[in-house]
Amino acid sequence: MRLLWLVLAIPLILLFSCESREEAKKEGKFNGIVYDKPAKEFCLTGWSEGKEKKVCLSDFRGKVVLMFFGYTHCPDVCPRALEVMARTMKLLGEEERNKVQVIFISVDPDRDTPEKAQKYAQYFYPTFIGLTGSLEELKKVAKDYMVFFQKVDQGSEGGYLVDHTAYVYLVDPEGILKLIYPSQRQKPELIADDLKKLL
Repeated sequence: MRLLWLVLAIPLILLFSCESREEAKKEGKFNGIVYDKPAKEFCLTGWSEGKEKKVCLSDFRGKVVLMFFGYTHCPDVCPRALEVMARTMKLLGEEERNKVQVIFISVDPDRDTPEKAQKYAQYFYPTFIGLTGSLEELKKVAKDYMVFFQKVDQGSEGGYLVDHTAYVYLVDPEGILKLIYPSQRQKPELIADDLKKLL
């Protein structure tokens, strides 16, 4: 009798766990701030196999995309965010990692070439992609993703800084801008937990 109960209970337990996961998605039980609106398409310039290459957000449909806007001369916020995402990748299994793409978008086109942006992104994790574009292209993408950026002259030989929004954006496999992570929520364990719910 006990064996019969166990045989009947296992499918119910599995069904309940699947339903719980689906309910978590529907109810927005995520660590990031739920946004849930279609991600705006963009195409910017990347660097691959020794040459520039156009890369579009839609190229990664079917994967979860994590995006961060910054620049390679950034003294603290950008390295921290990219390090968080690198550590997030290490918390995933190999199959899960293959379904996640991190994109770093430089908003400093005067200093960051596509090659430089790519090498900077890859420094943190081998599969990360670095993109940039003309100032006009970047302004459009920034507007679509509610990103602020602006040069700040330091008045010294050190050049300038770029003030910019420091959010991580998560686009789900269906192309929905699902979650936004402000700096206080940019923790590897939190982002990895959300990724596992979406993959």
